[in-house]
Amino acid sequence: MSSVPPLQRDRFTSSSHVAAATRQSLRPPRRTALAVALVLLCGSGTLAATNDPHASLVAEAYARRDAGHRIDALALCENILQRWPEDTDALHLRVRLLAELGASGRALDLARALPEPLPPAEMQRLAADDAAHQTRWAQAMSGDTRQPYAEADRAVAAQDRLGPAAPHGDAAHAADRLIALDRASLTREAVREYGALQKQGVTLPPYAASAVADALLQQREPERAIPLYEQAVRDHTGPYPEAEADPRIGLAHAYLEAGRHRQAQAFIDRVAAAEPAWLPSPGSVRPRSHPHRTEADLAAARVRQETWLYQDAEARLEALRAEGPANASIWDQLADVERARGWPRRAEDTLVGAAGLDPDDTSIRLGAIDSWRDLNDFPRVEPALRELETVVPREPQVQLTRQAWERQRGWQFDLEHDRGRGGSANFGDADHETQATLQSPLLADRWRVYGIARLAGASLPEGSTRRERAGLGLRGYARGLEAYVQALPAIGADTRRTAVEAGLRWFPSDHWTYTLDWSNTGDQDVPLRAHAYGITAHALTASAQWRASELTAVKLSTNADRFSDGNRRYGWEAAWTQRVYTAPWLAVDGGLQAGATRNSRSDAPYYSPSCAHWVAATGRLENLLYQRYERAWRQQLDVSAGSYRECRYGSGWMASVHYGQTWAPRGGLSFGWGIGWNSQPYDGKRDNRVMLDLTMHWGE
Repeated sequence: MSSVPPLQRDRFTSSSHVAAATRQSLRPPRRTALAVALVLLCGSGTLAATNDPHASLVAEAYARRDAGHRIDALALCENILQRWPEDTDALHLRVRLLAELGASGRALDLARALPEPLPPAEMQRLAADDAAHQTRWAQAMSGDTRQPYAEADRAVAAQDRLGPAAPHGDAAHAADRLIALDRASLTREAVREYGALQKQGVTLPPYAASAVADALLQQREPERAIPLYEQAVRDHTGPYPEAEADPRIGLAHAYLEAGRHRQAQAFIDRVAAAEPAWLPSPGSVRPRSHPHRTEADLAAARVRQETWLYQDAEARLEALRAEGPANASIWDQLADVERARGWPRRAEDTLVGAAGLDPDDTSIRLGAIDSWRDLNDFPRVEPALRELETVVPREPQVQLTRQAWERQRGWQFDLEHDRGRGGSANFGDADHETQATLQSPLLADRWRVYGIARLAGASLPEGSTRRERAGLGLRGYARGLEAYVQALPAIGADTRRTAVEAGLRWFPSDHWTYTLDWSNTGDQDVPLRAHAYGITAHALTASAQWRASELTAVKLSTNADRFSDGNRRYGWEAAWTQRVYTAPWLAVDGGLQAGATRNSRSDAPYYSPSCAHWVAATGRLENLLYQRYERAWRQQLDVSAGSYRECRYGSGWMASVHYGQTWAPRGGLSFGWGIGWNSQPYDGKRDNRVMLDLTMHWGE
């Protein structure tokens, strides 16, 4: 939900507890398997010297099985088969004993090789047991980080081999299949099959609720996931073993993704407060951190980050890192917050530390890619993303990053239209300006070629005038740098000269940004009234901004214009912005603005005061009205009020108000509109204007 994106939850980074739980649950079967192996090796020798006849040995094997001594019964079977290899009773009993002892895979292999097959129903049960066993293994972390889906894919294949003979009403089989699909990151298939089971009226066992909820959340259906998570919490209220996944974490994420951020924050805060921060460590006087408390604290920080409470989220994560510096998940999430606060380099450094703790973590590597994208370090993005796609191509966060990168490096289109109405000689009765830009995809990860058109016009007392241009440009990118050059020939009889413009934006650190723009016609600085008299200007604008974070910023801009009528204009403007209030999805900024300008000619046919000074207080309110992953609806209100003093005309008040909204129906597409009003004295006469602006963006 951030832009972002929308929530960045990496299932592989959080699966260590699931893996540990599965390993623990599998230890008894593995010990049993070792015992079975020993019996297979030495069982026949144990009874090699017996002189019991065949019938007595078979009867004794069945008796020991009925008495619960399955290992002894299996040893007898091996002895019988050594002496009578084709004995049907011993062959069948061995298969059943292996299945009962947990060696379902070996039992199924032997059953398929029987000269006289078992009844179909029993074969079906053996296949189902083997599939369930594979599903349990799939819940553990893969031993090969380059093949994370290997166990899960084997489990799904085992489920598929059951074929149509598997009873659709078998809830346990259905649950195992859904769990296997979820672990294999085949969540779309899991959700589809879950929907079919619901229509059939199949009630799944409680242990499957969390896996199905996770699949639904991965498929962006939080409303359907919430009841399942709530069911899982009711069925097991805790305390949760350290090696067991906590469904309350998934429930908090589901609340947040469903837009219930207040409920998400209150719920996860209660969960974190209820868990002890430390647990006793056997054999040591030093306690150890409680993994479920850490998970809850991380989720609480995530909720705050996704609702614009970045400072609070960072403070929580810094405290967690101080307590648990070896936890890679804390470092990873801290880097995510740092990037959201406008510090991509700092986030990059934090991710280096995280990668040192867990170099194979998917979320950490995706975070590095996001930092490179923010820094214009594009050549590093595609190789790193392809490497991830080779290992975890089904991971939803990898797929979302691929989609975002394709939008960023693909075609870009921007359209801006401004229209104003007033009644002064400076702007005329009506004025308008439209700019459209179409940029090519990234070329060699460094360049874009683009076409640009600018159309402006005004109704002045002297008559109507137009300034229209269209041309081509080239934009280049490097780490921390962006530059452009463009040529816009005149179109129409009212426009003179070909505009040649160039500029750069350099951000050498997370806090400093410098810009420089030059034009040989000065279209951005020369008013249309001057253009009506055939006046152009060589214009140079420079700015420097220091930005501490989203909370504080200071910017200084200067300009120097050489008009073709001999006028020389110099000016500066300083602005300070400070966050004064932050709430979930609501930000209020205040600030001050001051500036001055002077002209060498005050007798020009356009507004050209010999000197002027102004100071104003500014304010901005930004609010997220609605968000559903990449779909978002925002509103923004800007106000300013202050004093404007012009030499020879004295001082007067000035004020402006602008309200606008932006609607993004999907990632990479947005529409905006705004309406504004401003009032300011010019040459002692007050000028009031009403403005309308429309925007559209398609691409990144």
